[in-house]
Amino acid sequence: MNGWLLPEWPAPPAVRALVTTRAGGVSRGPYASLNLADHVGDTAAAVAENRRRLCARLPAEPLWLRQVHGSAVVDAAAAAPDAEADAALTRQPGTVCAVLTADCLPVLLCSRSGRTVCAAHAGWRGLAGGVLEAAVAALAESPEDLLAWLGPAIGPRAFEVGDEVRAAFLAAAPQAEAAFAPAAPGKWLADLYLLARQRLQAAGVVRIFGGGLCTFSDAARFYSYRRDGITGRMAALIWTE
Repeated sequence: MNGWLLPEWPAPPAVRALVTTRAGGVSRGPYASLNLADHVGDTAAAVAENRRRLCARLPAEPLWLRQVHGSAVVDAAAAAPDAEADAALTRQPGTVCAVLTADCLPVLLCSRSGRTVCAAHAGWRGLAGGVLEAAVAALAESPEDLLAWLGPAIGPRAFEVGDEVRAAFLAAAPQAEAAFAPAAPGKWLADLYLLARQRLQAAGVVRIFGGGLCTFSDAARFYSYRRDGITGRMAALIWTE
């Protein structure tokens, strides 16, 4: 599927999910080649063609969110296009939830019954602000009946942050200290995967899969804002049949 990633998790048969990579599109330069974001400086024609190619493999056009590193969750079947939110859920078969990333962590969630799915955009601000907790709450399922999959994100050897980021997490959860390794005076290497796992587990989600694919270190497959500055965006998508 054009080099796209299929999550390895024991989701119910009705649940479908994928994550795009750089491959398979028409964008050029720093956006090469399957950039799906229309807000990063790529040409509108290239983005439209890239989205058309993606949608040919989907049951419907995804709800493209206007992501703001917050914690708002919307219903993809009812929200307006370009809704301001960082997570979307649906209980409607054939409705596609999507988030765009280029270092931030995409988290896909589904219920064990396969009736409810969600896609969340979790960079450090979203994680600290409770986007995953908000997504779990909005799904309105018993947390132990949820499955989570962590997609490609900037890895713990590449994500350098300042004291203020570490302090924001430790203020809410002292165990977050394990997700920060000293890098230089006032600087830390942060593990987004571990922070997400801690947050999900604290919310009662214990069936967590994925993680470990670093966008920063794999320039052939992934866009990375921290690495390149001007770059495209990948999509993490989930829906039910």
